[in-house]
Amino acid sequence: MTKEGSKSYVKNFWKLDVHQRLHKLRKVVILNVIPKIPRDEKYDLADQMKRASKAACAILAEGFAKRFQPKHWQKYITDSVGECQEMMDHLMVIRDIYTDSMNIKSVCRLIDEYTRAISQLLAFNKSWGVYHRNKRLLTPLIL
Repeated sequence: MTKEGSKSYVKNFWKLDVHQRLHKLRKVVILNVIPKIPRDEKYDLADQMKRASKAACAILAEGFAKRFQPKHWQKYITDSVGECQEMMDHLMVIRDIYTDSMNIKSVCRLIDEYTRAISQLLAFNKSWGVYHRNKRLLTPLIL
């Protein structure tokens, strides 16, 4: 994080708290959850979970380059929220159906962590929107 005046800002997507949370979740899902999914779900649930867990981070990273274009940035954040919600749905399937092969408490903790990530993304989106609105108000009109 770098200081500019009295405000601090992040120069790299990987330093965002929400990206760090999503990165940790991706590792847990890929290394600890997917290998325990029953074989008959390998090409269905496991593949979908792998893609969704990777996508939440990747979309946020891709969108970070467009963070100064409000509508584009907002779409990337919203898409990342969607991937988190998809992961929560997949984890709920595991929690409710595959109780024999998984530690259900661990799965519930993952669902909670994705809920926190969504809250972070929504708060981040809101604060970034305020930043853009204030910036427009402070920008002098060129006639």
